[in-house]
Amino acid sequence: MPLLATKILVGFVVGVLIGMTGVGGGVLLLPVLIFGLRVPAIVAVGSDALFNFFTKIPAGLLHLKKDTVRRKVVIALACGSVPGSIAGVKLLMHIRHLYGDGVNSFIKTAVGILLIVIPTLLLLQKKIEDRVANRPPTAKGFLGMALIGLVAGFLVGMTSVGSGSIIMMLLLLFYSFPPKVNVGTDIVHAVVLTGVTGLLHFRLGNVDSRLVLSLLIGSIPGGLIGSHLATRVPMLWLRRLLCALLLITGARMLWA
Repeated sequence: MPLLATKILVGFVVGVLIGMTGVGGGVLLLPVLIFGLRVPAIVAVGSDALFNFFTKIPAGLLHLKKDTVRRKVVIALACGSVPGSIAGVKLLMHIRHLYGDGVNSFIKTAVGILLIVIPTLLLLQKKIEDRVANRPPTAKGFLGMALIGLVAGFLVGMTSVGSGSIIMMLLLLFYSFPPKVNVGTDIVHAVVLTGVTGLLHFRLGNVDSRLVLSLLIGSIPGGLIGSHLATRVPMLWLRRLLCALLLITGARMLWA
């Protein structure tokens, strides 16, 4: 199969899985880029961030239209996540300056850890939701949200993973927003965070624009089909299977 067709197919499959399960695109796509398409890790991170930016825009606009976004929360998160992302990208550039291609090994290790942590949290998400339901918020105010953004932004700047899943879990743990507001706020903030991260990587030459375009050609129809299939497949078991595969991939990245 020609390489272009392979990239489009990868985008399509990832789009279908995102639409069906809601599992973040960064978590699903990055391992495929690194292991499947053999993209250098630092280019995979930059390209993945830009890909996530474009894929989240339609959902973000839809949530804004439905008024399921807390704009003040988005601003508070972004006040932490934007400088966090800048710091994450600068750390990568510093490591590349010191160790050259060794930065790719650092990224693989960081991504491997996140691919173990995030699927574990996703598998426990329902139990966490049940435990914190109808509970008053435990983290208050602008500063708490900015700190959440700072942590997530730093991780996204280094790995492009977690713009949705990590923020979502932290909001779930420390704040008591209705589920649809949690999702909408998370997605709109992710547009801001991945946009900044993608732009930083693009300016540093860490983005393969043709790769991003090819992935988007496949992921847009894939996402629509996945959303249509979401009510017709056993989503819970598919989500668990994906998380198990991601855990295995994360372990492979750490012990390869």
